[in-house]
Amino acid sequence: MSRKLRIALAAAVALGLIGYRQWQAQDDSQAATPRTAQPGDASKRGDSKASAATPVRTFGRIDFKPCVLTGEQGLPPVEAQCATFPVPEDRAHPQARTIALNIAWLPADAKGGGAPDPVFFLAGGPGQAATAYAAQIDQALNEVRKQRDIVLVDQRGTGKSNPLDCRDAKGDALKFDETAELDEAVLSAYVGQCLQSLQGRADPRFYTTGDAIADLDAVRAALGAEKVNVMGGSYGTRVAQQYAMHYPTHTRSVVLDGVAPNRVVVGGEFAQQLQQALHRQDALCAKLPACKARYAGTGDLVARLGALKAKLAAAPVRVSYRDPDTNEPRQDTLTADTLMGLTHGVSYVPQLSSLLPLIVSEAEQGRYEPLMSIARFWSNQVGDMLNRGMQWSVVCAEDAPRYQPDPRDADTVLGPDMARMFFFACKQWPRGRMAADFTTPFTTELPVLITSGELDPVTPPSYGEEVVKHLGNGRHLVLRGQGHGAMSLGCMPKLLGRFFETADAKALDAKCLDSLNYVPPFTSFNGWEP
Repeated sequence: MSRKLRIALAAAVALGLIGYRQWQAQDDSQAATPRTAQPGDASKRGDSKASAATPVRTFGRIDFKPCVLTGEQGLPPVEAQCATFPVPEDRAHPQARTIALNIAWLPADAKGGGAPDPVFFLAGGPGQAATAYAAQIDQALNEVRKQRDIVLVDQRGTGKSNPLDCRDAKGDALKFDETAELDEAVLSAYVGQCLQSLQGRADPRFYTTGDAIADLDAVRAALGAEKVNVMGGSYGTRVAQQYAMHYPTHTRSVVLDGVAPNRVVVGGEFAQQLQQALHRQDALCAKLPACKARYAGTGDLVARLGALKAKLAAAPVRVSYRDPDTNEPRQDTLTADTLMGLTHGVSYVPQLSSLLPLIVSEAEQGRYEPLMSIARFWSNQVGDMLNRGMQWSVVCAEDAPRYQPDPRDADTVLGPDMARMFFFACKQWPRGRMAADFTTPFTTELPVLITSGELDPVTPPSYGEEVVKHLGNGRHLVLRGQGHGAMSLGCMPKLLGRFFETADAKALDAKCLDSLNYVPPFTSFNGWEP
């Protein structure tokens, strides 16, 4: 695979991480206990309408049936209620194609049903399906579920909501030819094949954020909820802001976890933000005597990564190692793009980025096995976590037209190629519409809680500070030493429960977050020295 195409794929994977792959371990004293959804008393939501073998529960005008949503990362499966809800693909022509939205309902524990304002969780990406993260959401919103229903809607184009899957002539997932010399022409052909496979199934122009928020409000109305609480993570914060801007009378409160201001071009600031994240890692090492001594004289991490990147670009290395999941021996080629994809990916998670100084040091000495093993681990865990077609529909309509290359990117370790190639498909992908006020700052008197990881490399705390300035009843919490995605960390589940109960961010007692701390860089494979 050519360097440019690997960069394009790395960008897609990186954006897929904007969501809720919760690698971070919770503080044991604060961790919520995962539980499965309990049917409880269905009287508030309607009467059962079928036999015991196939019980149906009604929420508003939507009939739900029991389902089990698979858990990930060791979390148990979640029992839920699932349904589909029809909406027009093109609301300007409702008589044309209808698509079915996939919905999961995690009922509240409260006897008699939950409060009248459920919580809608909005997944990241763009391209992630909310129902795919039911186990993580159930854990993070454990306290919330004591009184409120949780509603997960797979955004149109993702999950089971008419996914914009790229398929080959046989209907199988469209793959790249890993053995061919791939370049922009091959990527262009892939995009063309993907578009051809969507004919008769979907019109990519109608899978934007604007279409998604109209879907959400249609679901809200069908559920019979006058108001809802919306909670989004990363790209999901864009959806949450747009929903609250366009449907303020139906919004009770908002949570923005890893917020991207409306003006931000998704993918446009990767290089600068990663550079800053790596410098923060260097600064942390310099404060720790053991870390400072271990890497004395090696230079800063950015320079070392740049040198290793150049070396691998000139001469990729064939590495023999053991697969971290199966322990089976395997061989792969370590390239500059493998290194950059890994560096960008693990920077989201301090527990993994703390390994960077050590594995770079090993690679500098010709020992590439640790780096390759962690790259494989990351790839195995990430998997097919987003829908590429839906992602293109969003970014080609909302971000590509606004993207302006930053000349400073040429001086970063990541460089300008990831952002540039990320928008390559937009030369061919049909472009939908973006609301005229799309980039307007989110300004509201609604209660809004913003959370940021101090070390987040893609939605840094500065974004949260930018957004909260426009909020009359907003509050921004920065979680010390944490990365991307904060909703399940430490005492956050309890704080979320309290916020959704009171709808008052400013009154939250958040001192419990002070127990969070930094993950020191590894000085050996035994961990870090105190």
